[in-house]
Amino acid sequence: MPAPSLQVARPHIPAPVTLPPGDRRRVLARAEHWVLAGVLFAAYTVVSVGRHRHMAGLSWDLGIFEQVVRAYAQLRTPVADLKGPGFIILGDHFSPVTALLAPPYRLFPSPVTLLVAQAALFALSAVPVTRAAARLLGRRGGLALGLAYGLSWGIQRAVDFDFHEICFAVPLIAFSLEALARRPRAALWWALPLVLVKEDLGLTLAAIALVIAWRACGSSPRTVRYALGVAVFGVAAAVLVLTVIIPSFNTAGGYDDWTKVSDAGSPFDGLATKLRTLAWLLVPTTGLLALRSPLVLVALPTLGWRFLSGDEHYWGTDWHYSAVLMPVAFLALTDALPAVRHSTHAWLCSYTVQLPVAIAAAALALTTSLPLAQLTGTEVYRKPAAVSGVERLLARIPDDATVEANIGPISRLASRCRVFWLGDTQGAAPEYIALENIGDRYRDPVGYARQLHPFAEYDIAGETGGYVLLQRRAAAGG
Repeated sequence: MPAPSLQVARPHIPAPVTLPPGDRRRVLARAEHWVLAGVLFAAYTVVSVGRHRHMAGLSWDLGIFEQVVRAYAQLRTPVADLKGPGFIILGDHFSPVTALLAPPYRLFPSPVTLLVAQAALFALSAVPVTRAAARLLGRRGGLALGLAYGLSWGIQRAVDFDFHEICFAVPLIAFSLEALARRPRAALWWALPLVLVKEDLGLTLAAIALVIAWRACGSSPRTVRYALGVAVFGVAAAVLVLTVIIPSFNTAGGYDDWTKVSDAGSPFDGLATKLRTLAWLLVPTTGLLALRSPLVLVALPTLGWRFLSGDEHYWGTDWHYSAVLMPVAFLALTDALPAVRHSTHAWLCSYTVQLPVAIAAAALALTTSLPLAQLTGTEVYRKPAAVSGVERLLARIPDDATVEANIGPISRLASRCRVFWLGDTQGAAPEYIALENIGDRYRDPVGYARQLHPFAEYDIAGETGGYVLLQRRAAAGG
């Protein structure tokens, strides 16, 4: 009798799971704003870190913030010796939010940590802008405005100018204004931390809250009460910080920036520059349509203190001061466009339909003269040989040494030395003086060191690439 045949069942291999076309489009749409943010993060990082790699810092700000974050990371009082020996930074600006960078800095103690974090925060702010625009204008319109926002001149200027605490404010404002229309209480929660970013942003918080109260008036009395309460809190926080907290840490017992307002001349001083800044804020970024949304009122506190100041640096479009205005302008435009598209004027309807793409095209065109244009070249990706030589020279300085320096050397020393600003050691003679001397500004470095510290002797320890390192001579018998 033949043996029975063994029947082996074939294993069932399930077919690949494929999403219906509609579901795939929805998943892609949800991911697009994050993809855009990722691309922007990479671009911002290359430009910002590239400037650092070239030792082309524009100010001492990166060094100041690194000293502060380093102190937080070591659980010390946030002292910035660059502002003066032992100067507590809370006596200059109230920005305790920078303590959030202490954990990553503890792991990666480098100014690059601050620059990468700033790039990430700026890129993150593109998510709510793109998402809000896509929800109100459609996928293509949302991506167009998101791209235009990411390439906006205010963001690019801030990316290129060292590190500043306002990088925390930009995404907070963006997420708050995105939530304002549909979730006003969430918008208030997003805006509340602004009081920890910088002393003037309590007024921006109040402006956001007042816009929410205005929008909710007649539809949600409870939201109106909450918003008005937050507005009062924002103003009170700003007053408390400016009149009590900062003066209590300031060595002079006041707020130094008051003089920039009290000593200012007429508000009409620099009027052409101020009007040009307003034009840059409203024309290439919003085609003037942001003026049709109450969200644009959120920009008034920042524009107010800048234009009332006597410091000309605040009036123009350079530096980082306009970064916090970019999410306001773009989300005000996003808020205004749907209503304008239903205008009875045919030309206005046509204008609004074409505007998102036109603004994106304008942003791309303007980028050719803005910092991100460096991405098309090769220099930003290279570290100059001269910089490597300077780094080797500065590496001779031992860790924890005291150093007096100008802008150039600061970024290579603040993570491991106690660094003072050149000419502001309050009589103390540091162990080293590091000078960026490109252009032979200090023709006699030893003589200059003698002027700074008449009772100490310094010798040149090395020179390279336009930098000079001087070391204090040991005292006789020491």
